[in-house]
Amino acid sequence: MIAQLRALALTAAAALMVPLALPAVAQGVPATMQGKEAKQFFGAARTGSRQQPAAFGSYAKGCIAGSVQLPQTGPTWQAMRLSRNRNWGHPQLVNFVTDLSAKAARMGWNGLYVGDMSQPRGGPMLSGHRSHQLGLDADIWLMPPPRLNLTINDRENLSAMSMRRANGAYVNSGWTRGQHEVLKAAASDPRVARIFIFPGAKVQMCKDETGNRDWLRKIRPWWGHHYHFHVRLACPSGASGCVNQAPPPAGDGCAEAQEWVANILNPPKPKPRDPNAPKPKPKRELTMADLPQQCVGVLQSQ
Repeated sequence: MIAQLRALALTAAAALMVPLALPAVAQGVPATMQGKEAKQFFGAARTGSRQQPAAFGSYAKGCIAGSVQLPQTGPTWQAMRLSRNRNWGHPQLVNFVTDLSAKAARMGWNGLYVGDMSQPRGGPMLSGHRSHQLGLDADIWLMPPPRLNLTINDRENLSAMSMRRANGAYVNSGWTRGQHEVLKAAASDPRVARIFIFPGAKVQMCKDETGNRDWLRKIRPWWGHHYHFHVRLACPSGASGCVNQAPPPAGDGCAEAQEWVANILNPPKPKPRDPNAPKPKPKRELTMADLPQQCVGVLQSQ
């Protein structure tokens, strides 16, 4: 299936392909790219590179060669916000998304609405995410799709549904056992390294799960993530240039999630700032020199 999807994506994109016109590289970063924000180069790429699929670097500092485009619509999914051109990823990610959507359909949903995955060649994005750079991250809407025949315009304007209340300490009435089961199916997949969602949802799942709780370890609380959950796959087997995130701590993580909720409801007093401490430096934008050297080749490949 992936071979067919990749062939279709490359064929459909050929007419739109715009050469990036970068000079050949002897070593390191070309002079034309030095000192410039890497997101400008990766944001300009409209199609994946004609290379074997490979992820280089880490989730927030890397790129993806030979990515595959998730078709805009499938039997159990629709890709959202198509104008962003972020429905690309490693073949394993595309396989995962289509597999999970089919599982959601068997559970009684129509399927899944799929948010941002990666840009065609990964890398830093022009706006939004700091991660999603390896083609191994995907945002899945928490709202059950009412239908799977949305127009392109619908997909630009339809609002996702928030599942939180009390600033993320609790789930709201939109949360059902359906979300629990979709997240459980995702976390139980061996390809998945971790899943990010708002703290109240993790606590609710901890309360509701009465069976095997091993999968809960992969569900990690994080700010936001109340309109969608963020799935992160592990580096593919044998991917020597891909850097995995450290695994989650041992245990189901329920106590840690409860602590997040407690801090939301009763925020701890901020520690007084040391007047002699240096001011924190603002995060700067990544340049090509910050990324693995293979990422230059990913941009140059046609």
